Amino acid sequence: MQPLQPQDGTRYEVEAVVFDMDGVLIDSRPVIEEAWRSVARRHGRVLADREIEEYVHGRTGDQTVRLIFPDHSDVDRKAIWAEVDTVEEQAPYRAIPGADGLAERLRHAGLPIGLATSSWTRKIDNALGGLGLLDVFRVRVTRDDVERGKPHPDPYLAACRGLGIRPQRTLVFEDSVSGVRSAVAAGAVCVGIGGPALVEAGAVVAVPDFTALVVAEEAGALTLTDPDGLAVVALVLGPHGG
Repeated sequence: MQPLQPQDGTRYEVEAVVFDMDGVLIDSRPVIEEAWRSVARRHGRVLADREIEEYVHGRTGDQTVRLIFPDHSDVDRKAIWAEVDTVEEQAPYRAIPGADGLAERLRHAGLPIGLATSSWTRKIDNALGGLGLLDVFRVRVTRDDVERGKPHPDPYLAACRGLGIRPQRTLVFEDSVSGVRSAVAAGAVCVGIGGPALVEAGAVVAVPDFTALVVAEEAGALTLTDPDGLAVVALVLGPHGG
């Protein structure tokens, strides 16, 4: 497939990239689901598939444990949440197809790259360390670095500040509706990794994974194009500034 010219799709020019982690860089869905199921079973609660979708995905751990165990004390819920965290911290993870290759290519091109995730340091070190991606990111924003997580814009605003690039000149990769809303609220250009609901939430385009993106080089930029040619994101190379 030939790289698309700007007139073939809406063109967005950016100077930096910020990745979410779970569901974007790593295939954490099966790990997260099994972590909550196994810990819930130890505490006398069997989770239905509907509850996993409604209570777990796209929510913070604090929200999830409150929804699953509404009658438990704050102390007990905190202990249960810590058990789930331990499982996630120690599990092996696979990369989302094409994610590791694109991240490395962007780094070698000299682009400022950040991470904005609802995960925490021990899990990040385990998951990304296992994939050899820890050194890719100039800035890491975790759940412990902001008072308000996604869908609030705070994580992406913090990442952009750390990179020294305006949000409007930043590309974000997200896989959840709450994450897309966070990126869009911050003012960033967002590409969804997933289905049409991400476009409805504000992503300029959505693809199933990174292998669906056409990566090409042009004078002074790398371009990323979706298979249908709806959007061309030009990653501008060279000096960067706010």
